[in-house]
Amino acid sequence: MKGILTTMLAGALCLSAAAQPVARTKHLFIITIDGFRWQEVFTGADAQLVSNPEYVRDTALTRGMYWDSSAELRRKKLLPFFWGTLAAKGRLYGNRLYGNKVNVRNFYKISYPGYNEIFTGHTDAISSPNIPINNKHVNVLEYLNSAPEYHGKVAVFTSWNVFPFILNEERSGLPVNSGYERLGESGDAEAGLIDSVMTTMHPTKTRHDYLTFCSAREYLRQHHPSVLYLGFGETDECAHAGRYDLYLQQAADIDRMIADLWYEVQTDPYYKDSTTLLITTDHGRGWKPNKWTTHGFWAEGSGDIWMAVLGPDIQSEGEIRSKGQVYQKQLAATMAALLGDPIAPGHPPGKAIHFPVAGPLTDLAGTPKTVTGVE
Repeated sequence: MKGILTTMLAGALCLSAAAQPVARTKHLFIITIDGFRWQEVFTGADAQLVSNPEYVRDTALTRGMYWDSSAELRRKKLLPFFWGTLAAKGRLYGNRLYGNKVNVRNFYKISYPGYNEIFTGHTDAISSPNIPINNKHVNVLEYLNSAPEYHGKVAVFTSWNVFPFILNEERSGLPVNSGYERLGESGDAEAGLIDSVMTTMHPTKTRHDYLTFCSAREYLRQHHPSVLYLGFGETDECAHAGRYDLYLQQAADIDRMIADLWYEVQTDPYYKDSTTLLITTDHGRGWKPNKWTTHGFWAEGSGDIWMAVLGPDIQSEGEIRSKGQVYQKQLAATMAALLGDPIAPGHPPGKAIHFPVAGPLTDLAGTPKTVTGVE
């Protein structure tokens, strides 16, 4: 009798396991656009800034490029990939005009604390200055890299040169290519060309985003990482310089780069239909016309951010127009959850964001299965 019960129990457990939906996400790409406001994401060029000669060198030309009669048309002009592909196949959070909110929880609302919050789930004040200090917290990329299935398959490419400290490259062992750091790929002609261009540049704290993108794309082609973080930085630089025209141009360029990356993903059998993109920003900016160039606890609106997600398991809804609230500190746990939280659920800290799941999924036996959502 005991043997029969053991057999029945084992059979029931197998059936239970077979009934669970199988996630199709095997790869995760995280992209951040530094200091890019939710206002431009959801409403396009700002009426009070795009015609202001204090912030725009050629107002007629800039209006011709980015202005239109409605917010829907303006945002499509500025971000065609966001509002063509992402809106059609993914989900965009943070349009406060509909009461849909994404917020920073750290007090400072500047870059280092923002990236600390994104990648570790912590909101403490110890990492407040934007200076190269090694972060004491374990980040989600380090966490994923410690899982056998992702070890050695995590890569980081960022424009801002403080990221080796934010992600504590020294402790984590993550390959973090930041600032004007060369690829150093022997025998790779294209990587050599990218490196040679970088040697001609005057090094600054923020590398040109296109060089960051080209470096990441070439690494992607040669090494096929499963987890990639791509951090753009020039939108914030243009905003601090008070150049709204260049801020818009850089956002449009980044949209094209993300589109190119998605094309690369969907035309590579290794990544096709098994890769999820998560796109967000580290902080907002002041919402008043004379405060948009800055951000921090003193500038109202700096804690208001946005998030977009696109992937094979994510039910598409485009712009989320229902009231809701999620926080930046949830993103680290969300990244781990998207890959099945491979080591130990509950770390990184924070509750993963709930995304309705695309259906039909299949169970382990290949039978179609539709589910309503996952955490």
